[in-house]
This record gives sequence, C-alpha cells and structure tokens, in this order.
Amino acid sequence: MAAAGSAPEARPEGQEPLLGSAEAAADEDEEGESRDVVETQEHYKSRWRSIWIMYLTMFLSSVGFSIVIMSVWPYLQKIDPTADASFLGWIIASYSIGQMVASPLFGLWSNYRPRREPLVISTAISVAANCLYAYVHVPHSHNKYYMLTARALVGFGAGNVAVVRSYIAGATSLTERTSAMANTSACQAVGFILGPVFQTCFTLIGEEGVTWKFLCLQLNMYTAPVLFGALLGVINIILIFAIFREHRVDDMGRQYKSINSDGEGSDVLDQNTEGSIDHVAVVALNVLFFVILFVFAVFETIATPLTMDMYSWTRKEAVFYNGIILSVIGIESVIVFMVVKILSKKTGERAILHAGLLVVLIGFFILLPWGKKLPNIQWQEIKNNSIPRTAPTEMLMPFWSLQEMQLPSNHTGEPVGCPVTQSWCLNTPVIYLAQYISSDVLIGLGYPVCNVMSYTLYSKVLGPKPQGVYMGWLTASGSGARILGPVFVSQIYTHLGPRWAFSLICGVVVASLLLLEIVYKRLIAFSVRYGRMQEENC
Repeated sequence: MAAAGSAPEARPEGQEPLLGSAEAAADEDEEGESRDVVETQEHYKSRWRSIWIMYLTMFLSSVGFSIVIMSVWPYLQKIDPTADASFLGWIIASYSIGQMVASPLFGLWSNYRPRREPLVISTAISVAANCLYAYVHVPHSHNKYYMLTARALVGFGAGNVAVVRSYIAGATSLTERTSAMANTSACQAVGFILGPVFQTCFTLIGEEGVTWKFLCLQLNMYTAPVLFGALLGVINIILIFAIFREHRVDDMGRQYKSINSDGEGSDVLDQNTEGSIDHVAVVALNVLFFVILFVFAVFETIATPLTMDMYSWTRKEAVFYNGIILSVIGIESVIVFMVVKILSKKTGERAILHAGLLVVLIGFFILLPWGKKLPNIQWQEIKNNSIPRTAPTEMLMPFWSLQEMQLPSNHTGEPVGCPVTQSWCLNTPVIYLAQYISSDVLIGLGYPVCNVMSYTLYSKVLGPKPQGVYMGWLTASGSGARILGPVFVSQIYTHLGPRWAFSLICGVVVASLLLLEIVYKRLIAFSVRYGRMQEENC
C-alpha cells in the first residue's frame, strides 16, 4: 500500500511531465497563471504526505465505529438496567444517522473553506464524544441516553469521510485516482478489522479495571477502547496541523490553485472546470453505492442470527466463529483493494464494477436454502402452550438484539436452534455450512471491488469541480443504507425467512446491474467527456 500511495503512476506518452523545476513553477506563479503549472518535487512530496494524513483520518474514522461494537450491549446493561435490546438498536443506528447528517454539511464546508477546518472540528467532535462515552456511567439516571448521544456524535464526527475523499479526488490525477481511492478503502477496511482487535486486547483490563475518583473515571474494558480512540484523534489533529497542506491538481496531474487555500478567492477557477457535470451518472452512482452498502449491511447483520438458527450455535459460538470469518473477510478485502489497483489499468473501472456486482449476486444466490433437511428447532421457546408475540418496536431491531430478547429470563441453559416463533423454521431447508462459507468468500471478494470502483468512478465523473458536497451525499447514501439494511433484515428474515430475504437481495442486485448497463457509457471521466483526455489514459 505504501508503494502504491507514494509513487506516481506511469504517465502516457506525450503527456506533459508531472515534475518540473522549482524556478519554472515560481515563474508561472508570478505570472498569475493557475493552470498548467508544472509540479515541483517539493510540491509532489507535500501532496502525498497530505494524502497519507487523509488515509490515517479514514482509518481512525472506521476504528471509531468498530472499536466498541462488541461491548456496547454488555456496557449498556451495566450502566442502565432499564435499557432493552430495542434501545440497543437505536444506539447502533445512531452512528450512521450522525454520519448521514454530517457528511453533506462537512462537504459543503470544505468546498468554500480550507479543508483543515472541517477536518479538525470533526475530529475534535469525535474526541469529545469518545470522552463522553467514557463518562456515561456517572449520571444517576438516563445513562442510556448519554450513550446514545455519545455514539451519535462519534458518527457526526465521522462525517469527515466526505472531506477526505473529496480532497483525495482533487489532489490526484486520473492515473493516480484509482490507486489512491483503493488505498483509502483499504485503510477503512483495516480500521474495521483492527477495531475489534483493540477491543479484545482491552478486555484484559476486566470489567472493574481501575477507578480514579478525582476524575470520576473508570478505566475498564468498556472505557479504555474509547479513550484510546480519543488519544488517536488528538494525534490526528496534531498531524493535520503539522503536515497537512492544501493541494490541487487537474485530471492530467498539473498543479493549479485550490479554492480551499487560505487567502485565495473562490472565483479563481481553471478553464478545465468549464462544462456541466453529468447528473444522471451522479445519481446512478449514488443509487449503486446505496445498493452496495445496503447488501453488505444485510450480510453483516444476518451472520450471527443465521448461524444460530441454522447450526444451533450458542451466542458465544456465533460471535466467536463469525468474528473469525469477518476478520478473514477483512483481510481478503485489503488484498482485493491492492489487486484492483493493478487490474483497473487493464480493464477499466466500469468493467470491474460490473464483475464485482455479479460476484455479490452469486454470493447471495448461493445462500438460498435447498434440499430437504430442516434446521434444528428451538422448542424450548414454547411455554404454557403460548407463543411470544413480537411488539412493533421489536421489528425494527437488529437481529442479534432480537435473539437476546427471545431468551426467557428463567432459563438456566441457553436454548439453541431455530426458534419455533419463526414459523418458517418448520418448512425452510437448512443452509449448509459450505454454502455459508462459500457465500462469505464471494461477498468478501465482490464488496471491496464495488466499493472502491464506485468511489473512483464517482470522483472521475465529477472531475475538477469542488467535490465536497457531492462526496457528502455519497457518504450519506451509504450511511442510509447501513441504517435501512438491518431494518430490512429484521422485517423480512424474522417473519418470512432466508428464502425471501436472499431472493429479494438478489432482485435488488439484478436491478442494480440493469441500472449499470443503462448508464454504462455515461460513467466516464469529466475530462474524457469534454475531449480533453483520451479514455485509455484514465
């Protein structure tokens, strides 16, 4: 990843070289020209140092989400016994809601002001929110609402993802763009992988840990991860002030003035920005990105309840085994991100996006139940010839929360198998473990491909125009997908079963493939659309 991020891509024959003498650049600047300025070696190094700071910011954003995801429920039960599993669903969703609201706002801010401002403010919000999370045990009541607020603010701070991606899009040439976007997505994936690893390491502190009364702080397995995240956020802010600089290059890699730089007017635009953005392509890519994040959110959410229902795993076994599987998928994703950078130069982003969606479709198709063997039934759920009813609010919970509620409080042993309260358990064939593992591998292959290609195509379609707001909307669509995915699963899977759930997902992916076919020819770089560059050079 380092090599790909720090080295320039091979430039097409006959194209103006990227690097030039400092004297030549100074002469151009004195003439007041903001276009066709040859990039100096110093500018090149500063530009890539700034991009690496954006990689770090993306990594910390994903760590902030995943570092507490496994411990939220036990911590919530500890600090506020009145909290139920339905409230846990809101706490999990609050991160994505906060990010969905903040992304367009930070994106708009970054279009007109130096990007350092929204980056520092958003990171500071995340730091403060993590500190609040560490103190949610202090109030004597309503602790669950303080936790909800803390997680929503962490998500709000994570809205800087839009600023990160818009900066990288504006600071790279077309030939550098795919590699830089792949590195960004890889850093995000690594953050999601390492977050639970950090959490696991902090479990060695234990539930009691150490208490500092003069600070009213309990340092334990629940608070140590967020305080560690806050420390990383402070380091990130320091690096942004010390290293990050505003840089902007056009699609061919030529340096020109950024409207985000201090002391420069926003009316200084290069002639290469002339022309309108293809908004049909923009909307289509937003829809495609929503579908990609939606189906992956469904996949993440369904893992634990599906394996508990189909293979009679206990909660502990399901969390442990699926944790291993998701970690392997995360490593697979990082490898895919690296391979995609090379492959895209030969086949182009559109073809790879098409192939990625096909792989995801096959992955969900494999999950469809078949055969005659039925899953083991969890008969222990029936007591006094009655079947527990599901309240309307419970239908909006994530699956694994619903599983917690289904356990009778007077059980000494944990019931396993497919609950008879899910009527489909009595007539739906079991999904074999080989099917599940094969599907995991395929989805773990297709999702990262679709993720990085959709971001790359989106940034190329927007071209040299300020991308903050557009990236904000793309991030918001992804956050919305992460909110609606678990809701969709809790409705369809619980009441209709995996056959309906996965069939509908397959239908959604097929529809996205048809949409991609319709707009395929429109998904081209801004400079290619207006004849300033040849498509093979992108």
